Amino acid sequence: MNFQFYAEKLKASGSFKKFTKQNKDAFLCSCFFVLDKEEGKDEQHFDFYIPSSNKMFSFSIEKDAEKKEIEIKELQIPAEISISCDFNFEEIEEVIKRKMEKEKISQKIQKILLSLQNVDGKDLLIGTVFISSFGLINLKIDVKNNEIIDFKKRTFFDMMNIFKKDR
Repeated sequence: MNFQFYAEKLKASGSFKKFTKQNKDAFLCSCFFVLDKEEGKDEQHFDFYIPSSNKMFSFSIEKDAEKKEIEIKELQIPAEISISCDFNFEEIEEVIKRKMEKEKISQKIQKILLSLQNVDGKDLLIGTVFISSFGLINLKIDVKNNEIIDFKKRTFFDMMNIFKKDR
């Protein structure tokens, strides 16, 4: 699947059409994707910010573009991302696998969480990849070039140590 497939599903939904008619200043500010390699329970969410009302709403594509308000506190105005972005999730997964191979990481991918955001004027996929043996990979992918610009492997136990230090 690709990003545009889900964007078109969103645009075709009645709830989104009604939302855009009522909120002409709304813009796409983030997207969230879950690629579940074990159970196949993928998710896709498109989040829109409305400057005139300082509200944010999320549309859940896997639930027929169900709209839900997102509670925000002291929000810094999010950057707009283009709904005409295009990338393929299978290609993104292959880019991740090639990087894992290069880094000699042999564990199996269990789940990929990706958030599409505009950071410093660039559309980035910011992600966490859950791998077997309690491993995690944090990464950033430049959507325009389809390349990984940040990649860090961690273990679940590394995360436990971080939480202990915060106490």
